[in-house]
Amino acid sequence: MVQHRNTFMVLSDAVGEPFGSAEEAWFWSVQAQDAKAAGARIAAGRGLVQRPCEPGDVLCAVDRLYRRRLLIRDHLHVLVHYGRRLMAPDPARYREQRAHTLWQEAFDRLRPVLREKGIVQ
Repeated sequence: MVQHRNTFMVLSDAVGEPFGSAEEAWFWSVQAQDAKAAGARIAAGRGLVQRPCEPGDVLCAVDRLYRRRLLIRDHLHVLVHYGRRLMAPDPARYREQRAHTLWQEAFDRLRPVLREKGIVQ
């Protein structure tokens, strides 16, 4: 009889520092996803600040909201476009007013989910 042992690597006693805002968590996740797509190898616990989640956790939360029809494709387009630019749409710019509204709606739905999971303060 062969016994299988589960081994777990403990990074530290700290759970990780939550993000100050849902937008900050989103920008971090988009940057990590872009780095991964460019060939970077992502490893937990190797950043300057330990976080309470993986980048994919934030992306999964957005995906769940989309699948529950709380976000629409327009929300996703705005989140990705401005997430890659690392800045929120500017409501003072005429061409970004609709994007700003969609951005606010998306984060109004995403923020409570990330707070509940302990990802955002």
